[in-house]
Amino acid sequence: MALNLLPRTEFNPVSFFHTSKSNRNLFNLQGGFAFKRKDIGATNGLRVHCSAEEVGVAVAPPPAWPGRAVVEPGRKSWDGPKPISIVGSTGSIGTQTLDIVAENPDKFKVVALAAGSNVTLLADQVKTFKPQLVAVRNESLVDELKEALADAEYTPEIIPGEQGVIEVARHPDAVTVVTGIVGCAGLKPTVAAIEAGKDIALANKETLIAGGPFVLPLAHKHNVKILPADSEHSAIFQCIQGLPEGALRRIILTASGGAFRDLPVDKLKDVKVADALKHPNWNMGKKITVDSATLFNKGLEVIEAHYLFGAEYDDIEIVIHPQSIIHSMIETQDSSVLAQLGWPDMRLPILYTMSWPDRIFCSEITWPRLDLCKLGSLTFKMPDNVKYPSMDLAYAAGRAGGTMTGVLSAANEKAVEMFIDEKIGYLDIFKVVELTCDKHRAELVSSPSLDEIVHYDLWARKYAASLQPSSGLSPALV
Repeated sequence: MALNLLPRTEFNPVSFFHTSKSNRNLFNLQGGFAFKRKDIGATNGLRVHCSAEEVGVAVAPPPAWPGRAVVEPGRKSWDGPKPISIVGSTGSIGTQTLDIVAENPDKFKVVALAAGSNVTLLADQVKTFKPQLVAVRNESLVDELKEALADAEYTPEIIPGEQGVIEVARHPDAVTVVTGIVGCAGLKPTVAAIEAGKDIALANKETLIAGGPFVLPLAHKHNVKILPADSEHSAIFQCIQGLPEGALRRIILTASGGAFRDLPVDKLKDVKVADALKHPNWNMGKKITVDSATLFNKGLEVIEAHYLFGAEYDDIEIVIHPQSIIHSMIETQDSSVLAQLGWPDMRLPILYTMSWPDRIFCSEITWPRLDLCKLGSLTFKMPDNVKYPSMDLAYAAGRAGGTMTGVLSAANEKAVEMFIDEKIGYLDIFKVVELTCDKHRAELVSSPSLDEIVHYDLWARKYAASLQPSSGLSPALV
């Protein structure tokens, strides 16, 4: 099925960003969200160089780590177990975090847990880790949780609903909060944790992609460290440890290329949901696996890298690395390239956010050590902007800043949901996102409040969902 969109001739092709008169290398989707790419140098054709005229571009907020990571004098190194709280304990990030705690009881202890609706797993976690406080976001499940804990030798305080999640995030005994809730639902708890002075082990992309203009100044105000828990940004974070000021020149994000990295572009119109879910390297949830196929995950990571490390968009690049061993790289001013390598395993970046600035010994039985000789070779290639229109969309939204990045993320989330439910085709994902961003141009807020960020997240989802499918239009990339 395809989207019921207006024919191309009925759109006014208004460019989102100002371009020169030449149409060479012009990439334009149906809604008028258009981009002019400029090749810089012989080895790099990825950079998107644009200036914004029709839309006001937000002044970038202060980055979490301005191109370097240095441990401030007097930062406490924990002799005993470091107290942590986990928001989203029954999800993938939460369960892997608890695996780390279980393996290192002398290094970490859990003081609070928050989950959405998986009461059975949450009850098991409570019995194992004995937190002081527990929250279940779905208030109707509180009695079920209490019943599941009726025979437990230890019963924590239970606070239902969103307020309970917030209380877990700002628990007075927690030093670090692991944020694993998906979507904007994680924003308010993260803000509460920052205001309470907790360091953030960040696994919730929306915190910065949507909330960066609000969250980053708040983190600086409260002297809170935002520690990236996804593999790419953790790799960058590890590479910038101890760099002198001004040493960072370029960020290189690696991407697996997803399910369709070797598929010809002209075959994409025929792909199905099952095809998009066949990731060559990782076993992940449906949404992130589709994002990997479209490369929207990498486009969103470009925005997150900008907010985390202060790099200009011209200095953040994407490269396809099929083996997923190099998790990302940086280039320094003297042209040296530093990389972080490891097996594809999310536990390592999660562990580093919990232990930073320390390094914790890991058993090679449960944490296999990287053997480059067994691996044999590492390969790289430039991503195809025609196969992956998500890259240009993400760079454009990032340059617009403000609420545009959150709208991009929310529209993509809704479009992927519609694709998984077989309401739209694969190529329609790009159209839905592009049209939603194009519609938002007139209402873009450069320095949004938290309420405005949440408002436009909801608006983007609603607008994207309003683009209903029809059998009368075939999707097209250009």
